Amino acid sequence: MLNFLWLGFFLLAAASALWRWLAAGDPAVFAAMVESLFAMARLSVDVMMLLFGTLTLWLGFLQIAEKAGLVERLARLLSPLFARLMPEVPAGHPALGLITMNFTANALGLDNAATPIGLKAMRELQSLNPAPERASNAQILFLVLNASSLTLLPVSIFMYRAQQGAPDPTLVFLPILLATVASTLAGFFAVVFMQRLRWRDPVVLSWLLGTALLLGGFIALLSTLSSVALASLSSALGNAILFGLILVFLLTGVLRKVAVYEVFIEGAREGFAVAKNLLPYLVAMLYAVGVLRASGALDIMLALIRDAVLWAGWDARFVDALPTALVKPFSGSAARAMLIDTMHTHGVDSFPALLAATMQGSTETTFYVLAAYFGSVGIQRVRHAVGCALLADLAGVLASIAVCYWFFG
Repeated sequence: MLNFLWLGFFLLAAASALWRWLAAGDPAVFAAMVESLFAMARLSVDVMMLLFGTLTLWLGFLQIAEKAGLVERLARLLSPLFARLMPEVPAGHPALGLITMNFTANALGLDNAATPIGLKAMRELQSLNPAPERASNAQILFLVLNASSLTLLPVSIFMYRAQQGAPDPTLVFLPILLATVASTLAGFFAVVFMQRLRWRDPVVLSWLLGTALLLGGFIALLSTLSSVALASLSSALGNAILFGLILVFLLTGVLRKVAVYEVFIEGAREGFAVAKNLLPYLVAMLYAVGVLRASGALDIMLALIRDAVLWAGWDARFVDALPTALVKPFSGSAARAMLIDTMHTHGVDSFPALLAATMQGSTETTFYVLAAYFGSVGIQRVRHAVGCALLADLAGVLASIAVCYWFFG
């Protein structure tokens, strides 16, 4: 999938450049494409410098949380819920702890760190699968919730915004929170419908109603605020929660007699390795996206969509953020490259850049997650996993557009 997507970017750029040269008489397009390669090389180095620091920082703190027993406590808290949603997984099975750690990493916006943990969880679930080539109900639910990626603290997106010079990197905290909740609920209820899960069970219902009441009350509070106040609240909450979480990890670790410095270093080493492995993928996609934009192909595609939106009588400001949404189901590195390109082209705090950041944080990379997680255990029959995950993607994109017009429109 990634081979075709990456090659397609270059072929589409070549076709657009030839058209501009032969039909529009613009031979300078080839010079612009070559220049874009060098520009993206510089940009990729700048991005990766901060990414190395961000991943080492948060995987270090996540290691402290694990050693302090916070992850285990969270697993115990969620075990009654998992017992209803994944009845084929025995209580206390190692898969439940790994699933909890995976969700925790996703909630912190550490999607690259969540992947190796998720692969371990999928292997544990496969050990309970009576039909190894066919995805079990528990595996499908885990994959769809992973693809919808409930992100409570999108530190990676904050990092990208900081690298691009945003004066307030956490400005998109609340929009991403609302959009990712929408995508997760859509994916969850799609699986509930397909698997006939007992969502009316008192335990499941209490979780759903509690979440709905908290979210509804929060939205009701937000609806009383102006757009300026919303942006200010998003920034304040994002920064306060970010630092507050660090304090919780550290203080809990000290109380549980964890050698917090040594454990942090241990986790930071893993973060360094994860960031190092990510570098080639990000560089490759940034090159492809840079050439695509320099050739004019991306502008042509967006112009066609914009004309259709204007013909329908709608506001078209969201169109410039669509490249991130369109490639996100196929490639996380391509979506990150599109996000960085949008911020670089339109300005880090422009409406398209804020919307692209919200879209990036609303869901995970569906087909990559599907290929990596199911491929790692040899599953060939995915059943309803793709349909449920794509429905979550659509919900995340639509919610991102609606929320960003509410906050920044």
